[in-house]
Amino acid sequence: MANFTDLRTRSDDELSGELANLKREQFNLRFQAATNQLEKPSRVREVRRAIAQIKTLQSERTRSAQSK
Repeated sequence: MANFTDLRTRSDDELSGELANLKREQFNLRFQAATNQLEKPSRVREVRRAIAQIKTLQSERTRSAQSK
């Protein structure tokens, strides 16, 4: 996953695609956790944080577009 400054340089479509991929991964991680097959528990936190960063960036862009 890219860091937050790298996310700022991406287009809205790229962010939406990345968000979809992360949500899919989050679902798979939750499924693995439920079946006790999770190899890297720290990845759950990383994915959750990345999703939050993308959503924050999207809402910032939406607010700035509305104020113009």
